[in-house]
Amino acid sequence: MTETTEAKLSPQVKNALIALIVGGIAAILDSTMVTLAIHTLAVKLHSTADTIQWVTTGFLLAMAVAIPVTGWAERRWGGRRAWMAALVLFGLASVLCAVAWNDAGLIGFRALQGFGAGLIFPLMQTLAVRAAGGHVSSRLMAAVSLPIALGPILGPVIGGVILNWLSWRWLFLVNVPVIAAGLLLAWRFLPADRPGSSAGRGRLDWIGLVLLAPALTGILLGLSQLSEQGGIGHAGVLVPLSAGVVLLGAFIAWASRPGEREPIVDVRLLRGRSLGSASAVLFTAGAAMYAGMFLLPLYYQQLRGDSVLDAGLLLIPQGVGALASRFLIGRVVDRFGARAVTIAGFLLAAGATVPFALAGPDTSLWWLGAVLLVRGLGIGAVLIPPMSIAYQDIQPAGIPHATMNTRIVQQVGASFGTAIVAVVLQSLLGQGATGAFRGAFWWAAGIAVAAVIPAVVLPAGKPPTGKPTGRGPDASRSRHVLTAHPAQPK
Repeated sequence: MTETTEAKLSPQVKNALIALIVGGIAAILDSTMVTLAIHTLAVKLHSTADTIQWVTTGFLLAMAVAIPVTGWAERRWGGRRAWMAALVLFGLASVLCAVAWNDAGLIGFRALQGFGAGLIFPLMQTLAVRAAGGHVSSRLMAAVSLPIALGPILGPVIGGVILNWLSWRWLFLVNVPVIAAGLLLAWRFLPADRPGSSAGRGRLDWIGLVLLAPALTGILLGLSQLSEQGGIGHAGVLVPLSAGVVLLGAFIAWASRPGEREPIVDVRLLRGRSLGSASAVLFTAGAAMYAGMFLLPLYYQQLRGDSVLDAGLLLIPQGVGALASRFLIGRVVDRFGARAVTIAGFLLAAGATVPFALAGPDTSLWWLGAVLLVRGLGIGAVLIPPMSIAYQDIQPAGIPHATMNTRIVQQVGASFGTAIVAVVLQSLLGQGATGAFRGAFWWAAGIAVAAVIPAVVLPAGKPPTGKPTGRGPDASRSRHVLTAHPAQPK
Protein backbone atom coordinates (compact mmCIF):
# COMPACT_ATOMS: atom_id res chain seq x y z
CA MET A 1 0.00 0.00 0.00
CA THR A 2 1.38 3.39 -0.98
CA GLU A 3 1.65 6.30 1.37
CA THR A 4 -1.15 8.14 -0.43
CA THR A 5 -3.58 5.25 -0.19
CA GLU A 6 -6.14 5.25 2.60
CA ALA A 7 -4.94 2.85 5.29
CA LYS A 8 -7.54 0.51 6.71
CA LEU A 9 -8.57 1.08 10.30
CA SER A 10 -7.29 -1.52 12.76
CA PRO A 11 -9.79 -3.64 14.74
CA GLN A 12 -8.92 -1.73 17.92
CA VAL A 13 -9.65 1.60 16.28
CA LYS A 14 -12.88 0.25 14.79
CA ASN A 15 -14.04 -0.91 18.22
CA ALA A 16 -13.28 2.51 19.70
CA LEU A 17 -15.18 4.18 16.86
CA ILE A 18 -18.19 1.92 17.42
CA ALA A 19 -18.22 2.91 21.09
CA LEU A 20 -18.05 6.60 20.19
CA ILE A 21 -20.70 6.38 17.46
CA VAL A 22 -23.20 4.51 19.65
CA GLY A 23 -22.71 6.99 22.48
CA GLY A 24 -22.86 10.04 20.24
CA ILE A 25 -25.82 9.11 18.08
CA ALA A 26 -28.33 9.70 20.90
CA ALA A 27 -27.47 13.40 21.01
CA ILE A 28 -27.82 13.74 17.22
CA LEU A 29 -31.13 11.87 17.09
CA ASP A 30 -32.52 13.85 20.00
CA SER A 31 -31.84 17.20 18.36
CA THR A 32 -33.53 16.17 15.09
CA MET A 33 -36.52 14.57 16.85
CA VAL A 34 -37.30 17.44 19.19
CA THR A 35 -37.23 19.98 16.36
CA LEU A 36 -40.27 18.23 14.89
CA ALA A 37 -42.14 18.31 18.20
CA ILE A 38 -42.34 22.07 18.88
CA HIS A 39 -46.06 22.32 18.06
CA THR A 40 -46.90 19.14 20.00
CA LEU A 41 -44.94 20.31 23.06
CA ALA A 42 -46.69 23.69 23.01
CA VAL A 43 -50.10 22.00 23.02
CA LYS A 44 -49.33 19.31 25.60
CA LEU A 45 -47.63 21.71 28.02
CA HIS A 46 -50.20 24.48 27.52
CA SER A 47 -47.52 26.87 26.31
CA THR A 48 -47.02 29.18 23.35
CA ALA A 49 -44.92 28.60 20.25
CA ASP A 50 -42.60 31.49 21.17
CA THR A 51 -41.98 30.10 24.65
CA ILE A 52 -41.60 26.46 23.70
CA GLN A 53 -39.12 27.41 20.97
CA TRP A 54 -36.65 27.87 23.83
CA VAL A 55 -36.61 24.09 24.14
CA THR A 56 -34.47 24.17 20.99
CA THR A 57 -32.76 27.52 21.53
CA GLY A 58 -31.73 26.71 25.11
CA PHE A 59 -30.30 23.38 23.97
CA LEU A 60 -28.13 25.07 21.32
CA LEU A 61 -26.94 27.84 23.64
CA ALA A 62 -25.96 25.39 26.39
CA MET A 63 -24.17 23.24 23.84
CA ALA A 64 -22.10 26.26 22.77
CA VAL A 65 -21.16 27.00 26.38
CA ALA A 66 -19.99 23.40 26.91
CA ILE A 67 -17.76 23.10 23.85
CA PRO A 68 -14.84 25.18 25.26
CA VAL A 69 -14.78 23.07 28.43
CA THR A 70 -14.08 19.76 26.67
CA GLY A 71 -10.33 20.25 26.22
CA TRP A 72 -9.83 21.04 29.90
CA ALA A 73 -12.11 18.14 30.94
CA GLU A 74 -10.05 15.69 28.88
CA ARG A 75 -6.79 16.95 30.42
CA ARG A 76 -8.24 17.00 33.94
CA TRP A 77 -9.93 13.59 34.07
CA GLY A 78 -8.82 11.76 30.93
CA GLY A 79 -10.67 11.13 27.70
CA ARG A 80 -12.63 8.03 28.66
CA ARG A 81 -13.78 9.41 32.01
CA ALA A 82 -14.82 12.73 30.48
CA TRP A 83 -16.68 10.90 27.70
CA MET A 84 -18.56 8.63 30.09
CA ALA A 85 -19.39 11.56 32.37
CA ALA A 86 -20.83 13.45 29.38
CA LEU A 87 -22.97 10.44 28.46
CA VAL A 88 -24.25 10.11 32.03
CA LEU A 89 -25.12 13.82 32.11
CA PHE A 90 -26.96 13.61 28.80
CA GLY A 91 -28.83 10.48 29.87
CA LEU A 92 -29.84 11.97 33.23
CA ALA A 93 -31.01 15.17 31.52
CA SER A 94 -33.05 13.06 29.07
CA VAL A 95 -34.91 11.41 31.95
CA LEU A 96 -35.54 14.79 33.55
CA CYS A 97 -36.91 16.13 30.24
CA ALA A 98 -39.26 13.14 30.05
CA VAL A 99 -40.74 13.88 33.48
CA ALA A 100 -40.95 17.68 32.98
CA TRP A 101 -44.23 19.04 34.34
CA ASN A 102 -44.35 22.39 32.52
CA ASP A 103 -42.62 24.39 29.79
CA ALA A 104 -40.16 26.09 32.16
CA GLY A 105 -39.00 22.74 33.54
CA LEU A 106 -38.57 21.26 30.07
CA ILE A 107 -36.58 24.27 28.89
CA GLY A 108 -34.26 24.05 31.90
CA PHE A 109 -33.72 20.31 31.54
CA ARG A 110 -33.13 20.71 27.80
CA ALA A 111 -30.40 23.23 28.57
CA LEU A 112 -28.76 20.65 30.83
CA GLN A 113 -29.11 18.11 28.04
CA GLY A 114 -27.55 20.57 25.62
CA PHE A 115 -24.56 21.00 27.92
CA GLY A 116 -24.05 17.25 27.84
CA ALA A 117 -24.33 17.21 24.05
CA GLY A 118 -21.81 20.07 23.85
CA LEU A 119 -19.31 17.85 25.66
CA ILE A 120 -20.14 14.76 23.59
CA PHE A 121 -19.55 16.08 20.08
CA PRO A 122 -16.01 17.49 20.49
CA LEU A 123 -14.92 14.59 22.68
CA MET A 124 -16.14 12.11 20.08
CA GLN A 125 -13.90 13.69 17.44
CA THR A 126 -10.91 14.13 19.77
CA LEU A 127 -11.05 10.58 21.13
CA ALA A 128 -11.35 9.16 17.62
CA VAL A 129 -8.10 10.90 16.65
CA ARG A 130 -6.48 9.73 19.89
CA ALA A 131 -7.60 6.14 19.35
CA ALA A 132 -6.13 6.15 15.84
CA GLY A 133 -2.75 7.21 17.24
CA GLY A 134 -2.95 10.53 15.42
CA HIS A 135 -3.28 8.93 11.96
CA VAL A 136 -6.02 11.26 10.73
CA SER A 137 -7.58 10.14 7.46
CA SER A 138 -10.76 10.76 5.50
CA ARG A 139 -11.82 7.22 6.41
CA LEU A 140 -11.50 8.01 10.12
CA MET A 141 -13.38 11.31 9.82
CA ALA A 142 -16.10 9.63 7.76
CA ALA A 143 -16.58 7.08 10.52
CA VAL A 144 -16.64 9.55 13.40
CA SER A 145 -19.10 11.82 11.58
CA LEU A 146 -21.46 8.91 10.90
CA PRO A 147 -24.01 10.06 13.53
CA ILE A 148 -24.34 13.36 11.63
CA ALA A 149 -25.34 11.37 8.54
CA LEU A 150 -27.66 9.01 10.42
CA GLY A 151 -29.43 11.81 12.32
CA PRO A 152 -31.36 13.21 9.33
CA ILE A 153 -32.33 9.66 8.29
CA LEU A 154 -33.47 8.18 11.59
CA GLY A 155 -34.35 11.25 13.68
CA PRO A 156 -37.39 12.54 11.76
CA VAL A 157 -38.73 9.01 11.24
CA ILE A 158 -38.36 7.94 14.89
CA GLY A 159 -39.68 11.32 16.04
CA GLY A 160 -42.65 11.07 13.69
CA VAL A 161 -43.50 7.56 14.90
CA ILE A 162 -43.31 8.63 18.55
CA LEU A 163 -45.43 11.74 18.00
CA ASN A 164 -48.04 9.78 16.07
CA TRP A 165 -48.44 6.77 18.38
CA LEU A 166 -46.71 7.45 21.70
CA SER A 167 -46.41 10.19 24.29
CA TRP A 168 -43.98 13.05 23.57
CA ARG A 169 -42.06 11.95 26.68
CA TRP A 170 -40.68 9.02 24.70
CA LEU A 171 -38.72 11.50 22.59
CA PHE A 172 -36.38 11.66 25.59
CA LEU A 173 -36.79 8.22 27.15
CA VAL A 174 -35.67 6.57 23.92
CA ASN A 175 -32.20 8.00 24.62
CA VAL A 176 -31.74 5.96 27.80
CA PRO A 177 -31.02 2.50 26.32
CA VAL A 178 -28.78 4.04 23.66
CA ILE A 179 -26.76 5.90 26.31
CA ALA A 180 -26.54 2.72 28.41
CA ALA A 181 -25.14 0.81 25.44
CA GLY A 182 -22.71 3.66 24.75
CA LEU A 183 -21.44 3.57 28.33
CA LEU A 184 -20.89 -0.19 28.23
CA LEU A 185 -19.00 0.01 24.93
CA ALA A 186 -16.92 2.95 26.16
CA TRP A 187 -15.87 1.06 29.29
CA ARG A 188 -14.95 -1.96 27.16
CA PHE A 189 -13.22 -0.41 24.13
CA LEU A 190 -11.99 3.12 24.79
CA PRO A 191 -8.35 3.43 25.94
CA ALA A 192 -8.01 3.52 29.71
CA ASP A 193 -6.90 6.76 31.36
CA ARG A 194 -3.30 6.63 32.52
CA PRO A 195 -1.23 8.87 34.82
CA GLY A 196 1.08 11.12 32.87
CA SER A 197 -1.02 11.06 29.67
CA SER A 198 -3.49 13.71 28.55
CA ALA A 199 -5.32 13.06 31.80
CA GLY A 200 -2.92 15.53 33.42
CA ARG A 201 -4.59 17.80 35.91
CA GLY A 202 -4.48 21.12 34.06
CA ARG A 203 -5.84 24.40 35.34
CA LEU A 204 -9.02 25.81 33.90
CA ASP A 205 -8.63 29.14 32.10
CA TRP A 206 -11.42 30.89 33.96
CA ILE A 207 -10.87 34.27 32.30
CA GLY A 208 -11.05 32.68 28.86
CA LEU A 209 -14.20 30.75 29.81
CA VAL A 210 -15.90 33.85 31.23
CA LEU A 211 -15.19 35.66 27.96
CA LEU A 212 -15.85 32.88 25.44
CA ALA A 213 -18.97 31.23 26.88
CA PRO A 214 -21.12 34.41 26.91
CA ALA A 215 -19.58 35.45 23.59
CA LEU A 216 -20.86 32.33 21.87
CA THR A 217 -24.17 32.56 23.71
CA GLY A 218 -24.70 36.16 22.62
CA ILE A 219 -23.81 35.49 18.98
CA LEU A 220 -26.02 32.42 18.71
CA LEU A 221 -28.89 34.09 20.58
CA GLY A 222 -28.73 37.15 18.34
CA LEU A 223 -28.71 35.02 15.18
CA SER A 224 -31.61 32.90 16.43
CA GLN A 225 -33.71 36.05 16.99
CA LEU A 226 -33.14 37.52 13.53
CA SER A 227 -36.25 36.11 11.87
CA GLU A 228 -38.52 36.67 14.89
CA GLN A 229 -37.44 40.31 15.30
CA GLY A 230 -37.57 41.00 11.57
CA GLY A 231 -34.00 42.23 11.11
CA ILE A 232 -30.71 43.09 12.73
CA GLY A 233 -31.78 46.58 13.85
CA HIS A 234 -33.95 45.36 16.72
CA ALA A 235 -32.65 45.32 20.29
CA GLY A 236 -33.40 41.60 20.68
CA VAL A 237 -30.89 40.92 17.93
CA LEU A 238 -28.45 43.81 18.11
CA VAL A 239 -27.74 43.73 21.85
CA PRO A 240 -26.78 40.05 22.27
CA LEU A 241 -25.06 39.93 18.88
CA SER A 242 -22.96 43.04 19.55
CA ALA A 243 -22.10 41.93 23.06
CA GLY A 244 -21.11 38.51 21.73
CA VAL A 245 -18.83 39.96 19.06
CA VAL A 246 -17.14 42.30 21.56
CA LEU A 247 -16.58 39.48 24.05
CA LEU A 248 -15.29 37.22 21.29
CA GLY A 249 -12.78 39.90 20.30
CA ALA A 250 -11.71 40.21 23.93
CA PHE A 251 -11.30 36.45 24.19
CA ILE A 252 -9.18 36.29 21.02
CA ALA A 253 -6.94 39.04 22.40
CA TRP A 254 -6.63 37.18 25.72
CA ALA A 255 -5.99 33.76 24.17
CA SER A 256 -3.47 35.14 21.66
CA ARG A 257 -1.15 36.56 24.32
CA PRO A 258 2.26 34.89 24.33
CA GLY A 259 3.15 32.76 27.31
CA GLU A 260 3.26 29.22 28.66
CA ARG A 261 -0.27 29.16 30.04
CA GLU A 262 -2.85 27.19 28.07
CA PRO A 263 -6.00 29.09 27.03
CA ILE A 264 -9.30 27.28 27.21
CA VAL A 265 -9.38 27.26 23.39
CA ASP A 266 -6.07 27.90 21.64
CA VAL A 267 -7.00 30.19 18.75
CA ARG A 268 -3.30 30.59 17.91
CA LEU A 269 -3.54 27.25 16.11
CA LEU A 270 -5.74 28.94 13.51
CA ARG A 271 -2.63 30.67 12.16
CA GLY A 272 -1.60 27.35 10.62
CA ARG A 273 -2.89 26.82 7.11
CA SER A 274 -4.41 23.41 7.76
CA LEU A 275 -6.61 24.32 10.72
CA GLY A 276 -7.25 27.89 9.59
CA SER A 277 -8.47 26.97 6.11
CA ALA A 278 -10.37 23.92 7.37
CA SER A 279 -12.18 26.01 10.00
CA ALA A 280 -13.25 28.58 7.39
CA VAL A 281 -14.63 25.80 5.20
CA LEU A 282 -16.42 24.14 8.13
CA PHE A 283 -18.09 27.46 8.97
CA THR A 284 -19.54 27.71 5.46
CA ALA A 285 -20.32 23.98 5.42
CA GLY A 286 -22.38 24.39 8.59
CA ALA A 287 -24.21 27.33 7.02
CA ALA A 288 -24.94 25.47 3.78
CA MET A 289 -26.04 22.27 5.52
CA TYR A 290 -28.36 23.78 8.12
CA ALA A 291 -29.91 26.36 5.81
CA GLY A 292 -31.35 23.46 3.81
CA MET A 293 -32.19 21.40 6.91
CA PHE A 294 -34.22 24.34 8.22
CA LEU A 295 -36.15 24.92 4.99
CA LEU A 296 -36.86 21.39 3.79
CA PRO A 297 -39.17 20.18 6.61
CA LEU A 298 -41.07 23.49 6.43
CA TYR A 299 -41.46 23.14 2.67
CA TYR A 300 -43.08 19.73 2.99
CA GLN A 301 -45.24 20.57 6.00
CA GLN A 302 -46.31 24.15 5.34
CA LEU A 303 -46.36 24.40 1.56
CA ARG A 304 -47.36 20.84 0.64
CA GLY A 305 -49.40 20.08 3.77
CA ASP A 306 -47.60 16.84 4.70
CA SER A 307 -47.68 15.47 8.23
CA VAL A 308 -44.65 15.39 10.50
CA LEU A 309 -44.13 11.68 9.83
CA ASP A 310 -44.56 12.09 6.06
CA ALA A 311 -42.08 14.98 6.03
CA GLY A 312 -39.57 12.83 7.91
CA LEU A 313 -39.99 10.00 5.42
CA LEU A 314 -39.65 12.35 2.45
CA LEU A 315 -36.32 13.62 3.80
CA ILE A 316 -34.80 10.14 3.97
CA PRO A 317 -33.16 10.37 0.49
CA GLN A 318 -30.97 13.27 1.65
CA GLY A 319 -29.80 11.27 4.65
CA VAL A 320 -29.16 8.25 2.44
CA GLY A 321 -27.01 10.39 0.15
CA ALA A 322 -25.03 11.77 3.09
CA LEU A 323 -24.57 8.26 4.43
CA ALA A 324 -23.45 6.91 1.04
CA SER A 325 -20.81 9.64 0.79
CA ARG A 326 -19.18 8.22 3.94
CA PHE A 327 -18.39 5.00 2.10
CA LEU A 328 -17.04 6.76 -0.99
CA ILE A 329 -15.22 9.79 0.33
CA GLY A 330 -11.96 8.12 1.38
CA ARG A 331 -11.21 6.81 -2.10
CA VAL A 332 -12.32 10.01 -3.80
CA VAL A 333 -10.17 12.25 -1.58
CA ASP A 334 -7.26 9.88 -2.04
CA ARG A 335 -7.55 10.27 -5.80
CA PHE A 336 -8.46 13.94 -6.25
CA GLY A 337 -7.39 15.67 -3.02
CA ALA A 338 -9.33 17.47 -0.29
CA ARG A 339 -9.64 20.83 -2.07
CA ALA A 340 -11.13 19.47 -5.30
CA VAL A 341 -13.58 17.18 -3.49
CA THR A 342 -14.76 19.94 -1.15
CA ILE A 343 -15.35 22.40 -4.01
CA ALA A 344 -17.19 19.75 -6.01
CA GLY A 345 -19.32 18.89 -2.96
CA PHE A 346 -20.42 22.51 -2.46
CA LEU A 347 -21.28 22.90 -6.15
CA LEU A 348 -23.21 19.62 -6.11
CA ALA A 349 -25.16 20.71 -3.02
CA ALA A 350 -25.91 24.10 -4.59
CA GLY A 351 -27.05 22.53 -7.86
CA ALA A 352 -29.31 20.11 -6.02
CA THR A 353 -30.88 22.98 -4.04
CA VAL A 354 -31.89 24.91 -7.16
CA PRO A 355 -34.80 22.54 -8.06
CA PHE A 356 -36.44 23.44 -4.75
CA ALA A 357 -36.09 27.12 -5.68
CA LEU A 358 -38.14 26.28 -8.79
CA ALA A 359 -40.57 23.89 -7.10
CA GLY A 360 -44.10 24.46 -5.96
CA PRO A 361 -46.86 22.63 -4.08
CA ASP A 362 -47.40 20.14 -6.90
CA THR A 363 -43.84 19.29 -7.94
CA SER A 364 -43.25 15.55 -8.31
CA LEU A 365 -42.12 13.93 -5.05
CA TRP A 366 -40.10 11.37 -7.02
CA TRP A 367 -38.13 14.17 -8.66
CA LEU A 368 -37.56 15.94 -5.37
CA GLY A 369 -36.49 12.67 -3.74
CA ALA A 370 -33.86 12.14 -6.44
CA VAL A 371 -32.67 15.73 -5.99
CA LEU A 372 -32.38 15.23 -2.22
CA LEU A 373 -30.27 12.13 -2.75
CA VAL A 374 -27.82 14.19 -4.80
CA ARG A 375 -27.89 17.02 -2.26
CA GLY A 376 -27.06 14.54 0.50
CA LEU A 377 -24.05 13.31 -1.46
CA GLY A 378 -22.82 16.88 -1.85
CA ILE A 379 -23.37 17.87 1.78
CA GLY A 380 -21.68 14.69 2.97
CA ALA A 381 -18.67 15.41 0.78
CA VAL A 382 -17.98 18.90 2.16
CA LEU A 383 -17.50 17.96 5.82
CA ILE A 384 -15.03 15.10 5.81
CA PRO A 385 -12.09 16.50 3.76
CA PRO A 386 -11.66 19.68 5.85
CA MET A 387 -12.09 17.70 9.07
CA SER A 388 -9.22 15.41 8.06
CA ILE A 389 -7.08 18.34 6.85
CA ALA A 390 -7.63 20.26 10.11
CA TYR A 391 -5.21 18.10 12.12
CA GLN A 392 -2.46 18.03 9.51
CA ASP A 393 -0.11 20.45 11.29
CA ILE A 394 -1.34 19.93 14.86
CA GLN A 395 0.82 18.54 17.66
CA PRO A 396 -0.79 15.94 20.00
CA ALA A 397 -1.36 18.45 22.80
CA GLY A 398 -3.29 20.62 20.36
CA ILE A 399 -5.74 17.94 19.21
CA PRO A 400 -8.53 18.94 21.66
CA HIS A 401 -8.04 22.61 20.79
CA ALA A 402 -8.24 21.88 17.06
CA THR A 403 -11.44 19.93 17.66
CA MET A 404 -13.00 22.74 19.72
CA ASN A 405 -12.11 25.29 17.06
CA THR A 406 -13.76 23.22 14.34
CA ARG A 407 -16.87 22.50 16.43
CA ILE A 408 -17.34 26.16 17.37
CA VAL A 409 -17.10 27.42 13.80
CA GLN A 410 -19.48 24.70 12.59
CA GLN A 411 -22.09 25.64 15.17
CA VAL A 412 -21.82 29.38 14.54
CA GLY A 413 -21.93 28.70 10.80
CA ALA A 414 -25.05 26.56 11.20
CA SER A 415 -26.80 29.34 13.14
CA PHE A 416 -25.67 31.91 10.57
CA GLY A 417 -27.03 29.92 7.63
CA THR A 418 -30.29 29.18 9.39
CA ALA A 419 -30.75 32.82 10.37
CA ILE A 420 -30.24 34.05 6.79
CA VAL A 421 -32.82 31.77 5.17
CA ALA A 422 -35.26 32.25 8.08
CA VAL A 423 -35.14 36.03 7.63
CA VAL A 424 -35.59 35.70 3.86
CA LEU A 425 -38.52 33.31 4.27
CA GLN A 426 -40.21 35.54 6.83
CA SER A 427 -39.72 38.70 4.78
CA LEU A 428 -41.15 37.15 1.59
CA LEU A 429 -44.23 35.51 3.08
CA GLY A 430 -46.27 38.58 2.19
CA GLN A 431 -45.79 37.63 -1.48
CA GLY A 432 -47.24 34.16 -0.92
CA ALA A 433 -45.87 30.94 0.51
CA THR A 434 -44.66 29.54 -2.82
CA GLY A 435 -42.69 32.67 -3.67
CA ALA A 436 -41.28 32.89 -0.14
CA PHE A 437 -39.95 29.33 -0.20
CA ARG A 438 -38.52 29.79 -3.68
CA GLY A 439 -36.65 32.92 -2.60
CA ALA A 440 -35.34 31.23 0.56
CA PHE A 441 -34.10 28.21 -1.41
CA TRP A 442 -32.30 30.53 -3.87
CA TRP A 443 -30.48 32.01 -0.88
CA ALA A 444 -29.66 28.52 0.40
CA ALA A 445 -28.17 27.65 -2.99
CA GLY A 446 -26.23 30.92 -2.96
CA ILE A 447 -24.75 30.11 0.45
CA ALA A 448 -23.45 26.80 -0.93
CA VAL A 449 -21.90 28.57 -3.94
CA ALA A 450 -20.29 31.23 -1.73
CA ALA A 451 -18.79 28.43 0.37
CA VAL A 452 -16.53 27.59 -2.56
CA ILE A 453 -14.47 30.72 -1.82
CA PRO A 454 -12.83 29.52 1.44
CA ALA A 455 -12.57 25.99 0.00
CA VAL A 456 -10.14 27.31 -2.63
CA VAL A 457 -7.49 27.92 0.04
CA LEU A 458 -7.59 24.37 1.41
CA PRO A 459 -4.35 22.44 0.84
CA ALA A 460 -4.62 20.81 -2.57
CA GLY A 461 -2.96 17.54 -1.61
CA LYS A 462 -4.29 14.47 0.08
CA PRO A 463 -4.41 14.19 3.87
CA PRO A 464 -1.35 12.36 5.22
CA THR A 465 -2.90 8.97 6.03
CA GLY A 466 0.29 7.11 6.89
CA LYS A 467 1.69 9.57 9.41
CA PRO A 468 0.60 10.82 12.80
CA THR A 469 -0.46 14.41 13.23
CA GLY A 470 2.24 16.89 14.07
CA ARG A 471 5.09 18.08 11.93
CA GLY A 472 8.30 19.98 12.38
CA PRO A 473 11.02 19.55 15.00
CA ASP A 474 8.66 17.98 17.53
CA ALA A 475 7.46 15.24 15.19
CA SER A 476 9.36 12.45 16.90
CA ARG A 477 8.17 13.58 20.31
CA SER A 478 4.63 13.71 18.92
CA ARG A 479 4.71 10.05 18.00
CA HIS A 480 5.86 9.17 21.50
CA VAL A 481 3.13 11.23 23.17
CA LEU A 482 0.46 9.70 20.99
CA THR A 483 1.38 6.21 22.07
CA ALA A 484 0.22 7.17 25.55
CA HIS A 485 -3.27 6.44 24.23
CA PRO A 486 -3.03 2.95 22.74
CA ALA A 487 -6.35 1.78 21.35
CA GLN A 488 -6.44 -1.47 23.31
CA PRO A 489 -9.51 -2.87 24.98
CA LYS A 490 -9.64 -2.83 28.74
